[in-house]
Amino acid sequence: MLSGLSHSSTTAIERLRQSLRGELVLPADAGYDQARRVWNGAIDKRPAAIVFCANPDDVILAVTYARSQNCLVAVRSGGHNVAGLSVCDDGMVIDLSRMKKIVVDPERRIARAEAGLTLGEFDAATQAHGLATTMGVNGDTGIAGLTLGGGFGKLGRKHGLSCDNLIAAEIVTADGRLLRASAGEHPDLFWALRGGGGNFGIVTVFEYRLHPLGPALLVCSVLHAYDHAREAMRFYDKFSRDAPDEVSVDAALVTLPSGERGFSISACYAGPPEAGEPVIAPLMEFGSPVESRLQAIPYLQIQSAGDSLFPRGRRYYWKAQFLREISDGAIEALLEAYAKAPNRSSLLVFQQVGGAIARVPASDSPYANRDAALDCFPIAIWDDPADDAANMGWARELWNAVRPFSTGGVYANNLGDEGDERVRDAYGVNYASLAAVKKQYDPTNFFRLNQNIRPG
Repeated sequence: MLSGLSHSSTTAIERLRQSLRGELVLPADAGYDQARRVWNGAIDKRPAAIVFCANPDDVILAVTYARSQNCLVAVRSGGHNVAGLSVCDDGMVIDLSRMKKIVVDPERRIARAEAGLTLGEFDAATQAHGLATTMGVNGDTGIAGLTLGGGFGKLGRKHGLSCDNLIAAEIVTADGRLLRASAGEHPDLFWALRGGGGNFGIVTVFEYRLHPLGPALLVCSVLHAYDHAREAMRFYDKFSRDAPDEVSVDAALVTLPSGERGFSISACYAGPPEAGEPVIAPLMEFGSPVESRLQAIPYLQIQSAGDSLFPRGRRYYWKAQFLREISDGAIEALLEAYAKAPNRSSLLVFQQVGGAIARVPASDSPYANRDAALDCFPIAIWDDPADDAANMGWARELWNAVRPFSTGGVYANNLGDEGDERVRDAYGVNYASLAAVKKQYDPTNFFRLNQNIRPG
């Protein structure tokens, strides 16, 4: 391991420092504490070395060194993993966050993007050409982890997951090779990368299929009082299941600054705003909302709208599961559990899937839970470490209350540190195939700080 370096390993790591185009940060170096931080402030790990890579050659050097020293490796791009899997104690963090080149080919509608880009950076580059592809909902999330785990976003119901729009990737494998994976090159590896997580190597470049979009999309938001949440949730469930592919409609149980609770619904129409008005109108007309808004907003603004809710450095915890519907039993369990939320930042989120996502055969990529309608998860957000137990306990209690109504599946990107069985729940019938690819490209499980698939 890197901790307790011997004289020979000290010499080796200094050679590594001299060989890099990027930067090596060790615990004694200035900036170490800042360099080890990730998005979730509840994560406090102390790696023995952090390599900020400048190019794929740096990634190869870091992998080769780590393998030679038999040290634990974490891979970081955006650092948004809620369980903190992109940083580790004692081992090496291989960080790609400074690799941010992107080339957009507007004629072919393809983007070639390095793995250090955030969603906000990627979206800005593609929207400059009136193009986009499915990306997530928080602007400083990294494109790498998002895509490798599947990739939800407001365009998913129309264009599929982020991984469904991946057409090629360049990846450094555990043995230090740089490979290109696509439908025609290492197709087994390419299949595994489209939802199988960071199990198979370090992707340095992603190539995506793009779609014409924007610049403005129609957005609707309505807020219902908690007393009316039961009826509003039933309406949301039916509306979301009947909605056309162009509509992405999410919802949440929320607490207002006043302390009052409510049920919020937000919809986005991925098409001409005028075409979306009659489709979204039922959301505006249902019930007696406390607040309602309908307006055309630039896509980039829509994509960053939630950023203020999830700033870096706060403490976060969640547990997720898929639903096919919001049954009356689930509604009662949710309302009872959310009423016990420990603070005003606590959320219960419904993220809509389905549409184009559901029409891809489950075997076409590792993402197996294509029949789900909604991802449902409590999000605990707090600041004081003394409140850890209360917040995490509340989220787990809510998750357990809804468990009887779930499909049993889970989205890999929303998994915390929940054990092997939950990883299997994420991949279902595809797990055995993933284990076989893992055995071929990473037989020693070198890349194991992820939602790990053991070599089979």
